[in-house]
Amino acid sequence: MKIVIAGCGKIGSSVLASLAAEGHDVTAIDKKSEVISELTNVYDVMGVCGNAVDCDTLSEAGAGDSGLFVAMTESDELNMLSCFLAKKMGAKNTIARIRNPEYNDSSLSFLRQHLELSMAINPELRSAQELYNILKFPSALKIETFSRRNLEMIEFRLGDDSDLVGKNLLEIRKKYDAQFLICAVQRGEEVFIPNGLFRLEAGDKIGLTASLPEMQKLLKMLNSLQRQARKILILGGSKTAFYLAKMFESSGNSAKIIEQDEQRCTELASALSTSTVIHGNGAEQELLMEEGLGSCDAFVALTGMDEENILLGIFASQMNVPKTIVKINRDELVALAHKIGIDSVVSPKEITSNILVQYARALENSSGSAVETLYKIFDGKAEALEFRITGESRLTGVPLKEIKLKPNILLGGIMRGRKTVIPSGSDTILPGDRVVVISSNNRLGDILDILA
Repeated sequence: MKIVIAGCGKIGSSVLASLAAEGHDVTAIDKKSEVISELTNVYDVMGVCGNAVDCDTLSEAGAGDSGLFVAMTESDELNMLSCFLAKKMGAKNTIARIRNPEYNDSSLSFLRQHLELSMAINPELRSAQELYNILKFPSALKIETFSRRNLEMIEFRLGDDSDLVGKNLLEIRKKYDAQFLICAVQRGEEVFIPNGLFRLEAGDKIGLTASLPEMQKLLKMLNSLQRQARKILILGGSKTAFYLAKMFESSGNSAKIIEQDEQRCTELASALSTSTVIHGNGAEQELLMEEGLGSCDAFVALTGMDEENILLGIFASQMNVPKTIVKINRDELVALAHKIGIDSVVSPKEITSNILVQYARALENSSGSAVETLYKIFDGKAEALEFRITGESRLTGVPLKEIKLKPNILLGGIMRGRKTVIPSGSDTILPGDRVVVISSNNRLGDILDILA
């Protein structure tokens, strides 16, 4: 598919890299010639240097012939106008990054309708939602949700004293009275889609699928269930921090935010209700301790500097804060953070790239069982995808034990209305179901792609 991306900063470049890796015909637009030069040298993409709202620039980039036009510049207004022009020139689908909280309320649906936007993406709001999910369920390193939270997948690290260590998956399923599935395991740099004889080891990062009640039931049996975080300390007064604090306020809790810029502190204090905003340098350990780091349930580092977030995340862990989460944008630092003991990491770049890859795959397979949700899991080494089964096919009505799957593929769950099924060999897939598939080393765009 021909895709045009306007605005190639941190997030735009990440989206471009992901879509180019998917094999799409990608063209980049950016006003900085050095950015275009670097992108065209590193990736197999075309580049146009110019203004994303200039019709000649859009025409040169082929926006009118594109199946998907994505605007990711720093300006919400420029993104919306760029998408509007591309749509009028003939672009089939348009997506704009819209970050301003003023646009992300009831006015957003009005803007989408009248600008004919296919989708609006707010990386900061999406990041805050991911953070909020983890803070509600701190036992997880990461949480992915499917079918309006009817099924969840959590990443969970096995400690040396875990009851699961040394047991194979068949033994585990027999021992614990809960409906769950261990569907992926990361051991070191390698990711496994395990069978029943796979034996777990200390230090493994495992992916579990289950409904939320069953997940809580299992973790309680394993003595690994942490209570929901209620007192959180946020470092950095970014848009993500604002959205996260608003979510905490809506749930009856409140957050404390430390921000160095005095004007931003004033803005946050006037926009939030019960949250506390502190003006100060959060990199100073004395200030963190004075503001209750040692007694909080969770510490979230959201400054614009990855290195600072990592270092202060380590400090919070040393102070025995029950849950520490840091925001990291640079891919190479995500791996480093995991190696030095920071397991819960949020990356706005990764979240946005996942959404765009999911959308592009769904467009390519709009006539079949399209991708509804897609997550890159275990540092991008595997994927968890949700498919909606739109009609009869070779998969429907057949017991799963009779279906031959490609290697490194596992069915992680079936959602049938409000019912969640953890699949066994006797279960079947029916039209109207939503099916979650865990895959490693496969590019799946349609549910039938899982067949050998």
